[in-house]
Amino acid sequence: MKKIFSILTAVVMFSLSPAVSASGNTYNWYCKHCENENVPPVDGEMSFIEDYNGVYVDHDSSSDNKTVYLTFDAGYENGNVVKILDTLDEKGVKGSFFILENLVIREPELVKRMAENGHLVCNHTAVHRDMTTVKNFGEFKAELERLERAARDYAGVEVSKYFRPPEGKFNEQTLKWAMDAGYKTVFWSFAYADWDNNKQPAPSSALEKILRGAHPGEILLLHPTSSTNAAILGDLIDALSSRGYTFKTVDEMGRDALD
Repeated sequence: MKKIFSILTAVVMFSLSPAVSASGNTYNWYCKHCENENVPPVDGEMSFIEDYNGVYVDHDSSSDNKTVYLTFDAGYENGNVVKILDTLDEKGVKGSFFILENLVIREPELVKRMAENGHLVCNHTAVHRDMTTVKNFGEFKAELERLERAARDYAGVEVSKYFRPPEGKFNEQTLKWAMDAGYKTVFWSFAYADWDNNKQPAPSSALEKILRGAHPGEILLLHPTSSTNAAILGDLIDALSSRGYTFKTVDEMGRDALD
């Protein structure tokens, strides 16, 4: 599982010449880092995501309505996921966890704790599969339902109907199939290179980078296996709170952005 997370491409730029498959152009999601609380724009070529219940930022937020949505892509536990949960619970902040089958099978009590403490448990597929390679809707839906069954059978948790494509890789067909399966696709408006456990950024520089990119309606992607994120999360929450930000789960997002 660690290998698959080492190849996550949360900061890969939008391809200027996207690959073409039978399902159309395939893209890797990316948002430019902006400062001074400016909301990162989405490349016009990707604007179709909103036609399929896709979202990357809460457009309902404004400078006087500051909200941050903390989201976590979690496929395994290495001691840091529980630290992230401890901090969230200590601060009274709720997050949205996009999980894989491996986590719920190996750490069912951890996933159960997420749900019981008011965090959302969402779908990152069962095995971190590249969903742009799926050949039909039945196969696509089966991958999401496999994660749903694992969460239900091992942790007694019902997965919330929010989907994040592994590696942020998608095409128009995957977004349509996710919508047809009853899911809303959630990308992000800020991410940084936090996923490689062997190349963790310094906590001080990571905290500065995240705070510099903060903006209203932000969907912040963090990997909870990151020792840096585990170390700075409390300070990050405090710093954003002092700037007037509040924290919500993605199901509290403005309906205009999701529906």
